[in-house]
Amino acid sequence: MTPALNRRTFLQQASATVMSLGGGLLPAASQTPVTQVFYDAATLRHEPGGDHPESPKRLDVAMESVRTLERRARLTVVLPRAATEDEILRVHTPQYLKLVRAEVEAGRETLSTGDTAISSASFRAALAAAGTVVSAVDAVVSGRARNAFCALRPPGHHASQARGMGFCVFNNIAIGARHAARAHGVERILIADWDVHHGNGTQEVFWSDGSVLFFDTHQHPWYPGTGSPNETGEGKGRGRIVNRPFPAGAGRDEILGAFRNELVPAAERFRPELVMISAGFDSRAGDPLGKFTLTDADFAELTALIVEIARQHARGRVVSVLEGGYSLDGLARAVGAHVDRLSA
Repeated sequence: MTPALNRRTFLQQASATVMSLGGGLLPAASQTPVTQVFYDAATLRHEPGGDHPESPKRLDVAMESVRTLERRARLTVVLPRAATEDEILRVHTPQYLKLVRAEVEAGRETLSTGDTAISSASFRAALAAAGTVVSAVDAVVSGRARNAFCALRPPGHHASQARGMGFCVFNNIAIGARHAARAHGVERILIADWDVHHGNGTQEVFWSDGSVLFFDTHQHPWYPGTGSPNETGEGKGRGRIVNRPFPAGAGRDEILGAFRNELVPAAERFRPELVMISAGFDSRAGDPLGKFTLTDADFAELTALIVEIARQHARGRVVSVLEGGYSLDGLARAVGAHVDRLSA
């Protein structure tokens, strides 16, 4: 195991990676494959309808940025498999899984558990979204990829064990983390969430788990109203939930500052074996559903910092999962900056 660096050395190395190769990252290991992007067009069939902000167009524009990098031979796009129901049940209750299937089949327009629009193909799309993360975890943990980006929808970080809400059906990143633990024996997983909204579902899933360090920056007060600093977990999970809320208008200084000054030392203590990102780009300036002011360059720097954490502690293993981001132009640009940095 690579010895942990002190914080000053860590930050010096993270800054060096940002500056090298015109701002790119050095490879985690020369023999390791490049970035893989996992994408299943079945996730486009989830149709909230009308002018709903969580539209299939989000994934279209994200994939345009990915395809640009693919044409430059920076990454490969991989078709994932759908999640099995047993894999969903690693996080969600049998009653909730049954409810989602029944309400989709009944033709409801929204889940009865919360503010999540659904359509006739939403159940299959949600299985495909969760399977995208499961497939990415398999590739990264097995060494077939250095890191991975999961281009998917519906998003997941608001979904708890028995409730879908906030546009989310299944908690994709939590299902991926549980898969890493159960199928691959990964004992310590870091989930960093920079979406403008608090990942209340992910927090609830791992509240007393202990195997996941959950670090979340988010706007407050804002939807869903959770994520205060005194929410820190309980039992085995006590101290493993770290919330850093900021007011509207926060940006680079606050969010990057929290990642540098708090996540880096927390990761040194925790020593994750796998790093996962709830990559929500509604924290970008100009997003209609958030009031943060992060830029594309800020997302690139956040990515560089996460990659360096993974290089130091997790053999470079990063799985990034798309969450929010509702300005189509902004989402395309932010995804491009994020994946460009992952694949450097």
